Amino acid sequence: MELLLIGIGTGNPDHLTREAEAALRSADLVLIPDKGEDKAELAALRDAICDAVAPMVPRGRFVVPARRADAGYLAGVEDWHDALAAAWVAAIPPGTGRVALLVWGDPSLYDSTLRIAARLRPAPLVRVVPGITALQALTAAHGIALNDLGRPVVITTGRQLRDHGWPPGVDRVAVMLDGDCAFRLLDPAGVSIWWGACVGMARQLLDHGPLAEAGPRIIAARAEARARHGWVMDIYLLARHPDFAPESGP
Repeated sequence: MELLLIGIGTGNPDHLTREAEAALRSADLVLIPDKGEDKAELAALRDAICDAVAPMVPRGRFVVPARRADAGYLAGVEDWHDALAAAWVAAIPPGTGRVALLVWGDPSLYDSTLRIAARLRPAPLVRVVPGITALQALTAAHGIALNDLGRPVVITTGRQLRDHGWPPGVDRVAVMLDGDCAFRLLDPAGVSIWWGACVGMARQLLDHGPLAEAGPRIIAARAEARARHGWVMDIYLLARHPDFAPESGP
């Protein structure tokens, strides 16, 4: 079996590359994840992409299992990936040659599809088709560069920011997978934020400014969007001004 992991951007069909379109049309089956009624729109968006690009390719669905929270984060994720791999196998008819999965953003950046694929036995031939990442969409939406001149950037998660604070040695931090708005735990002095939710979609939300001022607005906007739609995907970039030097801590 050949497994096509196709990056589809951030929900906008225009984010598909020509390579992604060709790969999708070449598939014998597209697997669509079912995350329940609250997140049915995520499956509907994948269906809309298939309708527009490859309407003749059959589709199958698999139910995304719940992730355990009683075994610690890493152990819970490992068990969850095992369960996801099993769900894929159960949803693929025997003898299927080429299976496509549509990956939100890009399969290489804070996405576990490749790790799940590595659990399949026998091991399939895996082909990755890159897509536009949420980070690219964020910087484009705000019209900013990711890094400052000659300076590094750290890409991390909300969990890491919450547990360890501001990463040492950098002035810019891009934060993904943050369901708890971990920026609220930082000292906001001298820090700016560029935030986006559902970036690239019709209901895109953007905000930016000094963290002390923009932070409360972002927390409220994120909560409202999640309550309205049942889900929200967001990302943000933090910048600490070069002339700001905290006495201690992040």
